[in-house]
Amino acid sequence: MKVPTALRLMGMMFVQNMIFPVWFNTVVPYVRTLDGGEAWVPFCGMLMGIGMFASPLVCMLADRFLDSGKVLALCDFLAAAALGAAFFAKSPPLLAALLLAATVLLMPTWSVAAAIAMAHAPTSAFPYIRACGSVGWAASAVFSIVAIRFFGIPDFDKTAWIFAAGAAVSFAGALTALAMPPTPPKAKGTPMSVVDALGLRALVLLKDRSVLALSAVLLLAMVPFQWYMGYNTMYLDEAGFTYLNLTQNLGQVAELGFMVALPWLVQRLGFKGSTLLGLAALAFRYVCFYLAARCGATSLAFGGILVHGLIFGILIVGVQMHMAEIAPASLRNQAQGFVMLLTAGVGGFLSVGVFDRILASCVAADGRHDWTVPFLAALLLSIAAFALMAVLYRGKRR
Repeated sequence: MKVPTALRLMGMMFVQNMIFPVWFNTVVPYVRTLDGGEAWVPFCGMLMGIGMFASPLVCMLADRFLDSGKVLALCDFLAAAALGAAFFAKSPPLLAALLLAATVLLMPTWSVAAAIAMAHAPTSAFPYIRACGSVGWAASAVFSIVAIRFFGIPDFDKTAWIFAAGAAVSFAGALTALAMPPTPPKAKGTPMSVVDALGLRALVLLKDRSVLALSAVLLLAMVPFQWYMGYNTMYLDEAGFTYLNLTQNLGQVAELGFMVALPWLVQRLGFKGSTLLGLAALAFRYVCFYLAARCGATSLAFGGILVHGLIFGILIVGVQMHMAEIAPASLRNQAQGFVMLLTAGVGGFLSVGVFDRILASCVAADGRHDWTVPFLAALLLSIAAFALMAVLYRGKRR
């Protein structure tokens, strides 16, 4: 691969993974500042899950009809328009509709960008290109630092400026997409199937008791995992943190090291052992958060944030690697779709359903929450997932 091509692919991956966290990480704290916005907090928590269901449709468009770079640019341009309109929206229902449109357009871009990179880079180079995505996610916090320090916008992460920043990055993403090498549709003329795209044909794998047990463990673990993605900045806001996005993104900074160590961990511990380690890290996260809320020692929250890469790497990427290994060749793509449906889709909806009810019962007179209750519930769910994995999973060491 030529250096200019590698740099273009790395730049694309950097920008595409920056667009979403610029505004999504702190959308809940912002929505709560609007008149009547509190009622829309659960909807904001479900945005990522809803967007995941739209992803296969856009990916099929890139596979069968249009050049992938043009599909990526179209999604980014339209998302920039939606986010730009969200900057001016003060009505929670209108804002919710615009953010839903932006999410439905942006969630597929991760898959399309990965497909473009894999089409023009050798397999050995892809991990390094993908790592630029993690760097882009972490770098999204730069907007809040610059806005607060140099432009005097206090509480930037709780203002509509997050959508203006997201629109600007999305527009930049569209321009980088247009600069990509041609990636014509490889499956042009073949039948379309949402069932295949969502991985629903992989349900046959549930006949294996180990896969069934793993699926149950994942669903249970995704409740506290996905809650962290959508709601943790609400806790950080109420705990008195100023740089919400920056603090949250420290987990992505640490993720780079954990992702490099992931193959070694799986090789040394086996799939079951490494998955138990990831679940233990999930429990450790909520021990830290619980003690931080219980004792008022907010610095303990950093412990729960910094293990994000270990949790994500094992419970998401590690499971994807395992499913690719055990699934028959004819079901490997569907198996990957099934994992994403289980974790980002169903897991996201379950998370909002559980934690919205818990949070609603913990509201104090000043509108703040008693965070010890949801953190304790998340800890218990994490321990339960660890116990289920230890007892029920009987897959072979690989």
